[in-house]
Amino acid sequence: MTVLTTVVFADISGSVALYETLGNEHAAAAVAQLTQWISVSIQSQAGRVVKKLGDGVLGVFGDAAAAVAATAEMLQAHEERLARWPYPLRMDIRVGVATGEIVEVDGDCYGDAVNVAARLCERSGPGEVWATEMAVLLAGAAPAVWFRKLGMLDIRGKAEPAMLYQVEWRQDQEPDSLTMQAGLASQLSPVDSILGSIQFSWHGLDATFTSNEAPVHVGRATHAQLCINDLRVSRLHARIDWRNSGFLLTDLSSFGTWVRFDGSDSHVRLRRDACILHGTGEMSLGVSFADPNAPRVAFQVAGSSVHLG
Repeated sequence: MTVLTTVVFADISGSVALYETLGNEHAAAAVAQLTQWISVSIQSQAGRVVKKLGDGVLGVFGDAAAAVAATAEMLQAHEERLARWPYPLRMDIRVGVATGEIVEVDGDCYGDAVNVAARLCERSGPGEVWATEMAVLLAGAAPAVWFRKLGMLDIRGKAEPAMLYQVEWRQDQEPDSLTMQAGLASQLSPVDSILGSIQFSWHGLDATFTSNEAPVHVGRATHAQLCINDLRVSRLHARIDWRNSGFLLTDLSSFGTWVRFDGSDSHVRLRRDACILHGTGEMSLGVSFADPNAPRVAFQVAGSSVHLG
């Protein structure tokens, strides 16, 4: 028997570094504690935990609005918890949400929605929730949540691209870069005001994007807005969003992204992590700046209001 269900797949981001810092035994205990906390969070919103998969938790909901509300409340609570954790121990959570028909067998569940939720979780960045269009449309009553249209994106294992959304759960999130509030699924146009722009330079070619054009996808794939034709660059290597009046770079790649800003001798290494781009600088994709032939992309940000301490 198939049942229309909203599937939530939550995964821990940052556990690899934790194992390097704490060692296997202590890191495994910390990861198990966090996956148990995720499970309790799902159950507290009338969800059912199907199983735990290493660093991940698979849950199902009969109601899409409850699923979205549960993920939002979970990440809000976790953000408060992270503020009290020592930096080396911090682990982020990323989530994929998909609605569709599933089959339940002996307490487990199977179906396209299960696979898609796992793929969206895999594609999302730290602290992000990605959702399918059906999940967003059915979650119309989800309180205090906004949805950002990510566009038509490929999903591994699917023949056709799908319209995807990001669930914005932060209470201080400004709606300038968002597409719609929960319950307004028919009003998908972004706001008209241009609040910032970012220019990229790669092998003598320049490309400029405004905040209204975000998200900007960077990668080797021909459909990426910023296409970098280098085998060391992942097909979908990174995504740049306009968030809180600044451009946020999120690494989605296999091997990482390195960022350095003009005037600084140090660099930031991102591996499924994110940082704010400001001023001028450059990114190295797939390999570090130590490689003289690294694929480097220069950037220049204008019009953002990011204030650095």
